[in-house]
Amino acid sequence: MKPYRTHLILFFVMIAWGLNVTATKILVTNFLPVTITGIRVLTAGLTVFLLLFLIKKVRWLTKKEFWYVFVASIFNVVAHHYYLSIGLTGTTATNGGLIMGMSPLLTTILAILFIGTPLTPLRGIGLLLGFTGVAFIVLEGSEVTGISFGDAYILLSVLTQAVSFILIKRVAHTLDPRLMTGYMMVIGSLFLIVIGLFEEPEGFAGVAANSTVSLWLIYFASACIATAVGHMFYNEAIGKIGASEASIFINLNPFFALVGASLFLNEKIGFQHILGFLLIISGVLLGSGAVEEIRARRIRRKEQYGISK
Repeated sequence: MKPYRTHLILFFVMIAWGLNVTATKILVTNFLPVTITGIRVLTAGLTVFLLLFLIKKVRWLTKKEFWYVFVASIFNVVAHHYYLSIGLTGTTATNGGLIMGMSPLLTTILAILFIGTPLTPLRGIGLLLGFTGVAFIVLEGSEVTGISFGDAYILLSVLTQAVSFILIKRVAHTLDPRLMTGYMMVIGSLFLIVIGLFEEPEGFAGVAANSTVSLWLIYFASACIATAVGHMFYNEAIGKIGASEASIFINLNPFFALVGASLFLNEKIGFQHILGFLLIISGVLLGSGAVEEIRARRIRRKEQYGISK
């Protein structure tokens, strides 16, 4: 796959992921959130396995791989999607999409704390900008704290996902990340469904009672296109162009979340959202190390060119 094709695919993946915030908001508003999320993630996981089976990439996990995948699924699927589904019932898709844009920065913080990633001045500035952007969003309209329980849950969902990324790095070198994604989705979704049975006893009955054709179209688009195919393409892109370059496209995610919330949910986009969006984008570019990686790559290319010349 040529780089420009990979970039184009990533662009469409970001559109799907951004709009998926709106889709998830619609689903958790019309159904009991944990139940519909468990079913949706299970559908996504089975879709991943079907696609991988067609290209003969399915295999059993080793014992060591299984335990890493199991623990990662608790953070990446169970906790992340649980807090996300509950959080979106208590905040707007606009806030949710922007806060989720913080994922690369939280991953960077955990990498600095636990795997020795250096804290450079640029990364420090990026972290400060990113958290300032989130503060503009969650503290808007505040009389006391301004942080709704929905915003707090979205932050928790992003934090637990960031923890999973650190765990995933420890096993990604031996396991195809697409296959790992499928296993995590299936394992995690089963836990979510069980949690839903306890917390939402009427969850499955509600799915049957409130179903419409439009809701099912949104459901399958979210599960199969955004969650399953989107994650597969993104993970493949990381292998083609590297994590740093691929992560730059994450900045488009909150933008399309804003567009989706405005177009399909008629949510008002205020000045604080635009300012927060710009600060988060700047923060992610600096804080994730993407700018430093691009700069280092250009220097290496210039040195190589100079030597060859």
